[in-house]
Amino acid sequence: MRASNWLLPEFISDILPAEARSLEELRRKLLDLYRYSGFELVAPPLVEFTESLFAGQRNDLPFKTAKLVDQLSGRTIGIRPDITPQVTRIDAHLLNRQGVTRLCYCGVVFHTKPNDLIGDREPVQIGAEIFGYAGLEADLQIIGLAYQTLEVAGIHNATLDLNHPGIMRALVASHPALEAAVDKLNAFVREKAITSLRVFLNQLDEVPEEIKKALLALPNLYGGQEVIDEARRSLPKLAEIESALNDLEQIAQRFPTVSIDLADISGYDYHTGISFALYAEGWHNALVRGGRYDNVASAFGRDRPATGFSLNLRNLIQGLASSEPAEAIKTVWTDDQALLAKIQQLRQAGHIVVQLFPNTEQTTEEYVFTQELVLENNQWQLKSIIR
Repeated sequence: MRASNWLLPEFISDILPAEARSLEELRRKLLDLYRYSGFELVAPPLVEFTESLFAGQRNDLPFKTAKLVDQLSGRTIGIRPDITPQVTRIDAHLLNRQGVTRLCYCGVVFHTKPNDLIGDREPVQIGAEIFGYAGLEADLQIIGLAYQTLEVAGIHNATLDLNHPGIMRALVASHPALEAAVDKLNAFVREKAITSLRVFLNQLDEVPEEIKKALLALPNLYGGQEVIDEARRSLPKLAEIESALNDLEQIAQRFPTVSIDLADISGYDYHTGISFALYAEGWHNALVRGGRYDNVASAFGRDRPATGFSLNLRNLIQGLASSEPAEAIKTVWTDDQALLAKIQQLRQAGHIVVQLFPNTEQTTEEYVFTQELVLENNQWQLKSIIR
């Protein structure tokens, strides 16, 4: 066997015992949290037709998707890079319910390229979505559940970053010349490239000065809740902008440690309302991302309001302190029915019991033997191991 046979592709890695245990334990806790909050679990397939995966989704999704030809239909299928579109399809097409539906999920996704230099291409994505309710109450529940998600993982004092692409969308919609150059405008605003933005806007003589000033103001509209009042003074009195600022204000007042960045319009082609991210000390990127995406379900034949969040469990686990090895019980390998009954009783009570094979020692990083089952006076008894 050649040495290269054990190598994996770049940004692909095995999950070894300690991380796998931590990941699985947290997954169970989070799915229980979502269930007790009224969210039903769904499990979409790993692959499906690309027309469905991309329907109504972000413009970058096709570039993240690994594609292949389905040998049965001859059509192109993709390995899912994001589970949210699949959950949207399930709500709109399969469940086809009236009223509010809350769904949650957890599964592996695959990206053709990592999101950054220290990312991975096979995230374990977990998330929750609310369909069928357009009110701000749904956004509040989703953000609150995202906070609880981090709390369950042991992460406290997270920072909530809020934005609303509807503000930029309202400014762009005010003039056809801006709509024609929306991608370039978005890049300048998102990167806070004020000089380049000013030069570009000066070339658009037909655009009103009020709108130009507003676009130039956006890159500087970031900070705490005071940004909302500053935005009301700096931006035009358009109904869409007023509504967006009101929503941001209501959300910001409900949560501690809030920052607002009106130039953060990375979800411009996807989010229709409040979008957010949760950051915590020790992680260089957002741990949770989410927001409202009301227009997506129309691609599946139903116009359903929706809001939700997702996160990468592997990214979350890797930044947490390593869990301590679990206490375990060891005993000998034998067919003695009394011993087997005792082992079963202990395991049902939640104890880890390992039967050692003859003339061997158990090598493990997951357990530390603190007790052993030994035969004394014809009875199997637990004895502490003195170290």
